Amino acid sequence: MKVLVVGGGGREHALAWKLAQSPKVQAVYVAPGNGGTALDARLENINITDVQALRAWAATEKIALTVVGPEQPLAAGIVDEFRAHGLRVFGPTKAAAQLESSKAFSKAFMKRHGIPTAEYETFTDAAAAHAYVDEKGAPIVVKADGLAAGKGVVVAMTLHEAHEAIEFMLAPDPDFNPLGVKHNAGGARVVIEEFLQGEEASFIVLCDGKNVTALATSQDHKRLLDGDQGPNTGGMGAYSPAPVVTPTVHARAMREIIMPTIKGMEKDGIPFTGFLYAGLMIDAEGKVKTLEFNCRMGDPETQPIMMRLKSDLYEVMMAATSGKLDQVELEWDRRVALGVVMAAHGYPLQPRKGDLITGLPPVNPVEPEDTVVFHAGTATGSAKDSVLTSGGRVLCVTTLANSVREAQHQAYDVARTIQFDGAQYRKDIGFRALKS
Repeated sequence: MKVLVVGGGGREHALAWKLAQSPKVQAVYVAPGNGGTALDARLENINITDVQALRAWAATEKIALTVVGPEQPLAAGIVDEFRAHGLRVFGPTKAAAQLESSKAFSKAFMKRHGIPTAEYETFTDAAAAHAYVDEKGAPIVVKADGLAAGKGVVVAMTLHEAHEAIEFMLAPDPDFNPLGVKHNAGGARVVIEEFLQGEEASFIVLCDGKNVTALATSQDHKRLLDGDQGPNTGGMGAYSPAPVVTPTVHARAMREIIMPTIKGMEKDGIPFTGFLYAGLMIDAEGKVKTLEFNCRMGDPETQPIMMRLKSDLYEVMMAATSGKLDQVELEWDRRVALGVVMAAHGYPLQPRKGDLITGLPPVNPVEPEDTVVFHAGTATGSAKDSVLTSGGRVLCVTTLANSVREAQHQAYDVARTIQFDGAQYRKDIGFRALKS
């Protein structure tokens, strides 16, 4: 069978890497892919990003399964397009993807269906937003309504930071948009939320419209610098499992958040299929609230999760696209997986591109591997087998080991051998698990 993975980041590299391990899969294509997928003989990059052109290509090539990685094509309706032409695709429809593509839609949905989340208000008028922040005080959270590649959230610890974020996100001048936020067509909107105390975790499940199967728990590190300092990023590393998600917390998240969401979407006439990612805030008493929904796997959470998955991902995806997830029981490696993101100079605001990457370990065709360097912001250079930086988050060095500390040592040993000018990475990925 032929499989297509849509996207070009670390998440897509990890999904393609795992799908290629299935004995039932003869070819895995990645559109557009990256430098890492280009160098892996088991994968083939396809330089097509237009949704209709990609659908036509998939039909011509008789692609048996398409798995959509990033949020942009989901919000653009790629699943609707593929399904309309009889192609099997895993992901939510454009309407269902609003759970991520519109923070305002998501918050209203949660309120309507009684799903625990932070108190909030939505604004299009900057003056009203400023007044609300002054009334509520800081810390407070300001979110851009549209897609922002994980960077449209400002956790403002002071009123000054909150007011500055409102100006950035509701700026009338399109050239004055330092966060790079992509607003909804109706105009710029922000969602302003109460600041929640606790520990965050990523809770990701597979959905087929009715049935749900939970993936291994994970926790990522959003801040750029050690000790959760510095600006928010798309994620500087992750590990699985997450000790903070105890069996009690897991059951509560499924009962209070995941299942009400799936049932609520079905009730609203927009059944949810695909990966559903609930960002959880877990308080000291083990109570959970929803920080946000994503309609895709997290990045970099996907990398350690795929390292731990022992089940055949192709078979799981085929069951999920057949409405048969209730017949699936996932098998997991009992070891810890940990991924360290290596980011480009200037990330997250102005990442530099074009730096030569050296010291990459050779791609190992023998499975299973205990250490894999998944590529994200990379591209092949003109010289044979050369790889250059081409985005903010460049690589994710991911390892499997018997403990968090051992996984840390393995990952950082490999990270230190990889060189590119201005490389930056946190030295404390997994530190919360060591405190548990």
